[in-house]
Amino acid sequence: MSIAKYRSSPAAPDGIAEEARRLVRQAVDALGGMGRFVARGDTVWVKPNIGWDRRPEQAATTNPDLVAAIVEMCFQAGAGKVFVSDNPCNEAIRTFPRSGIQQAAEKAGARCYFLDERKFRRMAVKGKVLKDWEIYADVVEANKLINVPIVKHHSLTRATLGMKNLMGVAGGARNRMHQDPDNALADLAAFLKPVLVVVDAVRILTSNGPVGGSLADVKRADTVVASTDQVAADAFGATLLGVKPQQIGHILEASRRGLGKIDYGALSPTMLTI
Repeated sequence: MSIAKYRSSPAAPDGIAEEARRLVRQAVDALGGMGRFVARGDTVWVKPNIGWDRRPEQAATTNPDLVAAIVEMCFQAGAGKVFVSDNPCNEAIRTFPRSGIQQAAEKAGARCYFLDERKFRRMAVKGKVLKDWEIYADVVEANKLINVPIVKHHSLTRATLGMKNLMGVAGGARNRMHQDPDNALADLAAFLKPVLVVVDAVRILTSNGPVGGSLADVKRADTVVASTDQVAADAFGATLLGVKPQQIGHILEASRRGLGKIDYGALSPTMLTI
């Protein structure tokens, strides 16, 4: 696990793009580089949060420049194809361009496309509450899944982080997952097993999430986390919202199931000051 943080006063707004790219590259390089996770010819599915009709500065969606840098690193590692997508809560025709992710990902060489309802397949998740569920087939068929959430407050689960972000590859009546989110999200995490989690905390949404809207709810944290342990990544992300990870039910449940370490400090994370 590596944590890259901007060392002094935050960059000016027009410098955030360069900062996000630099932070994510440093964080992934500290884990051994993207070549540790992506092999030549791999099909890679990059899963940012593109769920809401919001601009990047509103911190409801993943930083587009961070996503673009991940796409570039995948191709540099030899990936054959890179896909970037999400099953958004607002209409994709609005969220994809407004988030800036569609343009940035495509410029970097990825295919950023709206999900096709016909490609959701009922799969045997074999979880505690999700025995089977509609999952997007392309995600499961890809060689590698990279989860790229943004750190946000959530009115129900207290935080939207990596495991919550995985809801974006599910179809069906996703609101049913909120009946028991602690187990449902742990079920998804156990089934999907992303090879890498990169947490965007350049900007974070501190309240009124997951949709946000007001810039008054946005805080600059100037931080990016990279980890192979999705529980540890979420646990650290929770602290950026001022919440103990043990207070977030799905993180605690995933830890109890042995999906990762809630005590992220036990991993002796590499701390990078840039």
